[in-house]
Amino acid sequence: MAFLDEPQTMDWLLVQVCHHYQQHAHELFEITGLYRGQPPVLYALWEQEGLTQSELAERLHNTPATISRMLQRMEKTGFIHRRPDVEDQRVSRVYLTAAGRAIQAEVQAIWIKMEAETFAGLSPEELELLRSFLLRLRANLLQTMKRPT
Repeated sequence: MAFLDEPQTMDWLLVQVCHHYQQHAHELFEITGLYRGQPPVLYALWEQEGLTQSELAERLHNTPATISRMLQRMEKTGFIHRRPDVEDQRVSRVYLTAAGRAIQAEVQAIWIKMEAETFAGLSPEELELLRSFLLRLRANLLQTMKRPT
């Protein structure tokens, strides 16, 4: 099949860029004890603590089950803790621990490093053009998807 043998197709390049970006994120975040999907949870909680699992899932465009597993891991590593809601004991709210607050500067530094390394050598004009292309690609995909996230 010619498509699979053609490593320079746009599809192949896009997949490779995403794969390498995720791999690099995993390597950098592994040092901190975080998995690559967990920093967005921390960002949401740095903005507003006490969110429910459902609220986190909605904000992060994830399923409640995925968020639940993520929170279990983050609780075990000491970045967050959950407490029952004062008014509804069936609902738990998520809060940062001291470790979850303390890691903020390190997480932000990793994102800055990743961005600098990923986009090294691109001019501001090229970055803006790339951004506009990516926004259009995302819009195209969202229009064709049954359940956009």
